[in-house]
Amino acid sequence: MKLMYLFLMSVCFSVSVHAQSSSSSGAASLQFWKKLQSLCGKAFAGTVTQAPANDTNFANKTLLMHVIQCNSNEIRIPFHVGNNRSRTWVLTLKDSLIELRHDHRHEDGHPDKVTQYGGIATSTGTPTVQYFPADQFTVNLLPNAAANVWWIELLTNQYFSYNLRRIGSDRQYSIRFDLSKPVASPPAPWGFEAKH
Repeated sequence: MKLMYLFLMSVCFSVSVHAQSSSSSGAASLQFWKKLQSLCGKAFAGTVTQAPANDTNFANKTLLMHVIQCNSNEIRIPFHVGNNRSRTWVLTLKDSLIELRHDHRHEDGHPDKVTQYGGIATSTGTPTVQYFPADQFTVNLLPNAAANVWWIELLTNQYFSYNLRRIGSDRQYSIRFDLSKPVASPPAPWGFEAKH
């Protein structure tokens, strides 16, 4: 438990220092946001670069991200795993901080009972990385996820990576998408047509 808190404190401190050095309030997160918006309408293939031993969630499956919808304060990124179109990452800009939510849907478009978990960045981050510790809603929904930290790394024309680390366990995922090679857009995620 102590190790978990030390790690979280070091992450938050590191991000805060980088954010302050990059410029004034909100500049880093806004730079990150603009880079993400520049991908709108494009899709990219991904590969698993780290996963728990014997993981079967993503192994040997086609992984695609599609930046399907962008506006001034919300970006929706469906994450397709093979033929499963249940997942969408929803990023929202709130007062210069970025929030990450995981929208999970059934094939008929209805929300899964485990959905909308995630968190809001504890600082403005950097122009290339944003961290999202699990928030109280997530803890209430998924008690085992209390130690989760998600982060997204975005290097223009290089890669977008989605990452999850559960502090104090071997649960860590990293999926990297090649931004230098856009691919054909996949079908819309489940529930997207009904909602928008």
